[in-house]
This record gives sequence, C-alpha cells and structure tokens, in this order.
Amino acid sequence: MNQYIGLDVSLKDTAISIREDGKRIWRGKCPSDPKLLAETIRKHAPHARRVVFETGPLSTWFYHALTNEGFPAICIEARHAQKILHETLNKTDANDADGLAQMAEAGFYKAVRVKSFDAMTTRALVAARDKLVHISTQLGNQIRGVMKTFGLIVPEGKGRIFDGNVRELLAGNDNLARIILPLLDAWRDIRKRAAILDRQLLAAARQSQSTMLLTTIPGIGAITAISYVAAIEHPQNFRTSRSIGAWLGLTTRRYQSGEVDYDGHISRRGDNHLRALLYEAATVMLTRTGARTESRLKDWGLKLRERLGFKRAAVAVARKLAVIMHTMLKTGEIFNPSASAIV
Repeated sequence: MNQYIGLDVSLKDTAISIREDGKRIWRGKCPSDPKLLAETIRKHAPHARRVVFETGPLSTWFYHALTNEGFPAICIEARHAQKILHETLNKTDANDADGLAQMAEAGFYKAVRVKSFDAMTTRALVAARDKLVHISTQLGNQIRGVMKTFGLIVPEGKGRIFDGNVRELLAGNDNLARIILPLLDAWRDIRKRAAILDRQLLAAARQSQSTMLLTTIPGIGAITAISYVAAIEHPQNFRTSRSIGAWLGLTTRRYQSGEVDYDGHISRRGDNHLRALLYEAATVMLTRTGARTESRLKDWGLKLRERLGFKRAAVAVARKLAVIMHTMLKTGEIFNPSASAIV
C-alpha cells in the first residue's frame, strides 16, 4: 500500500499528515529536524510514495536530508499550493499538512527543482558580497549627507580618496568628527570585508570553466556569470534554451478570456537578483562603445531601442542574453558576435 505524506514546515515544528486509499491514517507534529522527521515517517508510513512540502527557508535542507534518508521528497511551488490551501475554512498547520497530503495523493502539484548545496553556497557568497557593498554605499551616503548639513561638501572619489577627503574636511571640527569618524571607520572595515568576498568570488569564477565561458559575452562579468551558472546548475535542467526567459520572468504576461486577449508587463517571476544582473548586463551592452562590445545582438537591441524605448529594449536584450548563455553552456562554444540575434 502506498502512503502519501504532507509536511507543513516551520522553524520549530513540522506538522505531518499521512494518507492512504483516499483517507487520512495519521497526523501529528515533529521537531523540524529531518532525522527525527525520517524516523516518524518510517514509523507511521513505511511505504511512503511521496513526501510533499512547500518551498521555504528550510526546503533545501529538508529536501536533500530526506532524499539521503531514502524518501521520495518533492518540493512544490508555494504560490500554487497556497491557492488550494486557502480554500480550507480554518487555517492551521495541521490543515495545511492535510491539504499537502491530498495534493501528494492526487498528484496535483507543481514540483520545483531544488538546488544543490554547492549552488546555494555560491548564491550565499554573491548575496553576502552584495549586502556588504550595499551597506558601504549607505554609510558613504550617510557621511556625505551629514557633512552637507554643516556646509562640508565631500568631493567625488572612492576608497582612499573618499577617506582622505572626509578627514581633511573634518580637521579642526572636533564635535562633528566625533560623529563622522566612527561611521568612516565602519565604512572602511566593511569595504575590507567586501574585498575579501570579492577575492573569493573571483577565485571561484576562475575555477569554473562554465563561468569563464560566459564572461566572453560583452557586459557579462564574473558576478553575473557565476550567478547564472549557480541558478541553472546544469543546462539539461531546461528542455529548451527559450524557456530560460520565462523561468527568469523576462517574458510578458498574457491575459486571455473570451474576446479579451492582451499582453502585459514582464512576469518578474523567478530569481530577482539574476534578472537584475542580466538587465544590468544588457544596459552595459547597449550603452558602452568599443570594438569588444560590437555584435549583432547589440545592433538588434539598438534598433529596438529606437522603436520601443530603452527600458523595453534592455529587457528584450536581457532575455536574449539568458537564452544565449544557456545555449553556450550546452554547446561549450564561446560568444560569437556575428551570430544572429534571433533566438
């Protein structure tokens, strides 16, 4: 007999519901530890056919841990699951687990690909570096803003130039210096930590043949390339290269009902950070001049900009970049500037 398990995962406890032959045979709670959860499932569902839970902060850990324990773990899209779970009269963890178990039994769910721990480590490295850069930028702006109030305009400059300009303007103003210098010290320390992560990121990029392959595209740097590889993992995860655009939310949304049929803005689904990086790369390609940036893709984007405006053209180029990058990972070929932009 096959049993179907639904798990409603939270940080402290996980609600469990087990179904067999169209009815619930057991439900309860267990601490949110995959090993304890595996013992509970083996005890009450020795013939587990599907173990279903939603995407969330613990989903990567749960998926790999349960899979290693020999369970057929399935992580499903939380947005889709919630549309069904919200139909219950009372919203409780136990009822959500029941709903997930019913979805597991009926096979009515959309499974998502769970990334490996190596890919998640790369994503964590990129996110940590971006956070430190963002904090340092905020601190720098805070220092400039406070000093403007007292008529001290910090000249343009970065790094040591910025540090020297601030200290020079604070000379003789001890009251303001007691406020600004701690901010300046924090700004300098965070930049040092960001530089450490930068070096780790570049080292990881150089060790990856796929990442170095993608950096042959004008506008694609190490951060964009390594983020793309971490998100895609294997080109075989996508049946066609064209599906990458939709997966990253770079294709338009469509609404059709009766006589009404129109396309809207892009869906903005998927990886927000990677989508922003691709848009930035498209912007670089369309705005910078030079022999290295010339390509048929750029020419196509510039013609599109004249007709639709810059933002729409940049989005279109970003989508094509995503498709081209996937094709490059499949074939192992470097970027060909003379290749057709029709993808």
